[in-house]
Amino acid sequence: MKAEVLSGIAKIPRAQWNALLAPEDTPFLDWDWLYALEQSRSAAPDSGWGPHHLVVRDDAGELAAACPVYLKSHSMGEFVFDHGWAEAAERAGLRYFPKLLVGVPFTPHTGRRFLVRPGLDRAAMVEALGHALVSLCSQNRLSSVHVNFCTEEEAAVLSRLQFMERLGYQYHWRNAGYASFEDYLAHLKSKRRYAVRHERAALEQQQIAIRVFAGEEIADELLAAMYAIYRSTIDKLYWGRQYLTAKFFELMRPFKRHLCLVCAFKGDKLIAATFNLQKAGVMYGRYWGALREHRFLHFNVCYYAAIEHCIRAGHRRFEPGAGGEYKWLRGFDPALTRSMHFIAHQGLRKAVHSFLVRERRQVQRWIEVGHEHSQLKAPPPSNVEQEPGGEPEA
Repeated sequence: MKAEVLSGIAKIPRAQWNALLAPEDTPFLDWDWLYALEQSRSAAPDSGWGPHHLVVRDDAGELAAACPVYLKSHSMGEFVFDHGWAEAAERAGLRYFPKLLVGVPFTPHTGRRFLVRPGLDRAAMVEALGHALVSLCSQNRLSSVHVNFCTEEEAAVLSRLQFMERLGYQYHWRNAGYASFEDYLAHLKSKRRYAVRHERAALEQQQIAIRVFAGEEIADELLAAMYAIYRSTIDKLYWGRQYLTAKFFELMRPFKRHLCLVCAFKGDKLIAATFNLQKAGVMYGRYWGALREHRFLHFNVCYYAAIEHCIRAGHRRFEPGAGGEYKWLRGFDPALTRSMHFIAHQGLRKAVHSFLVRERRQVQRWIEVGHEHSQLKAPPPSNVEQEPGGEPEA
């Protein structure tokens, strides 16, 4: 088997790439999603996301394994923040960019990052891809390789190749077999239950209605309107950064099978919405925007209506994205995330390792505290793990 780098998902046959996907893989690894990002120039060299996907072929030329790889000229849109590492490298006279990133652009959701054809030794193929990434880093004199939001299994394999583990957390909602939204509210502590009911009632008083559209229910005009919704948030925030182009939303039409739009209407006017994906019992929140400001509109569209949809659809989990302690106040408990990092320069690697040891302790402690003080009466068990240890080999 031979490894090969291809500059764009369009150079890989759609059927061959998707044949590597497991039913539980996130929709963000689907060929159509990656194609829309790249074809729309949302993820492209001129935006700092140069596609250089790594594939392994068998003797017949068929894909045996692959991973999405991007050559990054900055650290924006990754949601695993290494700005401090880049600054430390610069102070030491080292070049940090470009670097290699294994992951999905602008997408902070955990899932498999290494795709392996069924029937092959998965651990061996992940290790082979890991070795190939390290070789690419060395041959091209790059500073580092980063594998963001990977699985525990992948992290274990990469740790043997001098990749260092970084822990993080997000806030996830989990379905404990709720029969209805009221059933879910009954499991919240009384203070939070009262607050949610108050915020839900505010929307009724403002005569705002929320509707959910999924799959083929999504009209092309509604999908086109999502670009303006997306831009509304970017334009309001001084730190806002536009990654997606209007073309991206046009290219989502063949991808409706995984889309779910939660929309707010004032009369017959669309005033706010969230752009979500769903697959295999999990809903993923991506983009929110509002064309008009209304009290508690954000919480209702992004969280309450989405939770209600998850209960009706029987989804077991809702991942609304990165950040936001306000999610924790509404029944979303902290969940562990991980990424793996290979730093080529020995001195910088040791400094990063020292930082990661301290950071992991802080992350684990917050996850413990978050579950101890959950707003749910009976929080799900914590997924905190033992502190990974050991000095990386020189």
